[in-house]
Amino acid sequence: MLAAPLFGLFILFRSSSASAGAPTVSLPYGTFQGFTEGNLTKYLGVPFASASRFELPKAPKPLSGLQNATDFGPACPQQALSPLPGVPPVPYLPISEQCLTLDVITPLGAQNLSTLPVFVWIFPGGFQVGNSRGNDVSVMVRRSIETSEPIIGVAINYRINAFGFLPGKEVGAAGVSNLGLRDQIFALQWVKKHIASFGGDPSRVVLGGLSAGSISAATLLLSNKQNSNTLFRGVFLESGATFPAPTLEEGQSVYDSLVSANNCSAATDTLDCLRRVPFDSLMATINKTENVFSYEALSIVWRPYVDGDVVERAPFTSVSQGLYAKIPLMVGNCDDEGTLFSMSSLNITTDSEFSDYVHYNYLPKASQDQIAEIGRLYPSDPTQGSPFDTGTANQLSPEYKRLAAFQGDLMFIGGRRYLLEHASRTQNTWSWLSKLGKNASSLGATHTSDEGVWWTTNTTSVGSLGVDALVNFISTLDPNLPAQTSTAAAKLPVLWPQWKTPSAGGSSSLLTLTDNNGTIITADNFRAEAIGFLGNLLLEEAQEK
Repeated sequence: MLAAPLFGLFILFRSSSASAGAPTVSLPYGTFQGFTEGNLTKYLGVPFASASRFELPKAPKPLSGLQNATDFGPACPQQALSPLPGVPPVPYLPISEQCLTLDVITPLGAQNLSTLPVFVWIFPGGFQVGNSRGNDVSVMVRRSIETSEPIIGVAINYRINAFGFLPGKEVGAAGVSNLGLRDQIFALQWVKKHIASFGGDPSRVVLGGLSAGSISAATLLLSNKQNSNTLFRGVFLESGATFPAPTLEEGQSVYDSLVSANNCSAATDTLDCLRRVPFDSLMATINKTENVFSYEALSIVWRPYVDGDVVERAPFTSVSQGLYAKIPLMVGNCDDEGTLFSMSSLNITTDSEFSDYVHYNYLPKASQDQIAEIGRLYPSDPTQGSPFDTGTANQLSPEYKRLAAFQGDLMFIGGRRYLLEHASRTQNTWSWLSKLGKNASSLGATHTSDEGVWWTTNTTSVGSLGVDALVNFISTLDPNLPAQTSTAAAKLPVLWPQWKTPSAGGSSSLLTLTDNNGTIITADNFRAEAIGFLGNLLLEEAQEK
């Protein structure tokens, strides 16, 4: 039940032979034939770039003849994840290093318009696994037709794990850092150039993502030398926002270990040596590195790195200095973001073990006094831990709920609030908190457990509220339907107020989704002292980079 919500991985394949009358689209480098499905037209597996291993993406080569766009493209190479009790293994998917494709879903007949707003989706998966088919953007497009706000959906592939986020000074010197982010930027540039051929308006693009995809979108929002934040006009961030990023140099040991494991240490050009390593050998060494389900949890080695280019400076520094696009934002969390990632550290059972884990795994530069303060702010009392509001229940080990509270705040909830405290002064912002499924398991309202809110219309207690709000945002840059619109189907059951920073006299309003009390508006002031302390600590570390 958890693997699909967390990583959005499915093994659904559609094979459709080319047939007379099937929809086609002609691009400068090739003509692609898709298929119709009800009131939708789909083009799947369209190449937007080509790239050799550890090289920059570039325009795809010209393709002759009619290209079949009725099947998803292969996933980029996937890292093996550690087994976790209760979580099924990630299903097998066809993979290839030539994986830079995207899927375009449009309303039937959209090609005659060239005016529709566009939603570009970045998949989740911890920067380790995932693919474009994980979340079906058809849901969004179909609902937009029902509410008379038709949109186009685009889901993209990008390189992950070492193939997309290899650190090290050699990588920086070669100009091939953060290739996963560069793939995303290249896809957005493709949308700007070509989406009009599908019926979309390149000036009306909203970018969205979940988990690692959301962290990616939040990173592209920041000012950088690639000007990525000029390629969209709004951002939807689901369980991922401002995220701590080390420098390429701080990741040098990761690079050196990969080089050594692949017998490249003696090479004059170690990066070129890695490019030549047989795929299976390279993949075997990647699979031995830490992952989100291993003991290290969210202290992952494959992630965006500060490189002075795509990630020009540490994200917390960029946000603190206002170096981000001043465009509307929707950003939210689940209440218990850290529980899933605390299942692999149930052997932590004492105060000292908790402090050591926090210090060495997440905050090695923090002082002993700062670590002690974290211990005070996140006590071992299970009634104050995560899953929150569950009393002494769900205490799987003496430190489980404590560690879950800390990890969720450090890596997810704190970053959201930090971004909002700054961005709400300069642009329109809305935020939510999902408490759905709070009592469904010992994980509570865990990471990405609100997927059903945004990707279905009738499987949660809030019905179509999430899908409607997102469609409204994609169309109008406001999750609330404009008053002058008569489309009753897309009007939310509650007015969603903007999030405004209290330090500037505003109200930090959260649209809070609950199982028993429906949708309510609450203040975003929980654990204020603890989350504020973590934010200041991460900013302090960021300013040292």
